[in-house]
Amino acid sequence: MTPQWTTLIIVHAVAASYSLLFGAFQLLRRRKGGRLHRVIGRVWVVAMYVVCFTSFGIQTLNGGFSWLHALSLLTIGTVSVGLWAAVTRRIPAHKNFMTGSYFGILGAFVGVVAVPSRRIPSMAAHDLPMLLLWVAALVLTAVFTVVGIRNLVKGNRPVAA
Repeated sequence: MTPQWTTLIIVHAVAASYSLLFGAFQLLRRRKGGRLHRVIGRVWVVAMYVVCFTSFGIQTLNGGFSWLHALSLLTIGTVSVGLWAAVTRRIPAHKNFMTGSYFGILGAFVGVVAVPSRRIPSMAAHDLPMLLLWVAALVLTAVFTVVGIRNLVKGNRPVAA
């Protein structure tokens, strides 16, 4: 049976998913530092902070904290330092802190899906169509967000329906 999805856990999971998607987009782009990079970067930073701060409301089954909470504290620090480095034009430091933060959330994701009793693996086992629908919705909204931001950055007008 799939464990309960509370509002807090849904917000946390959606923000984590967007952190993974937008972070991958940023890291895989060849051109960095332009307006698109800055705007998507701001979206990614907000998503990362949402993931970290919502994690403190999510506790283990015995009511305690886990290594993921320690990672959240570390990530708040690394994202903040990376953001400060970007603002102060310390690009190598910015790149290192943001890349490290991304791989941290990627590691947390692997840690979460590796445990069969957690929500995502349980959903994959018991409600795969809903999980696939959820993943498709997240990917599509992330793509539409990037395309919309790219159009705004380039000064293009959105196409009317």
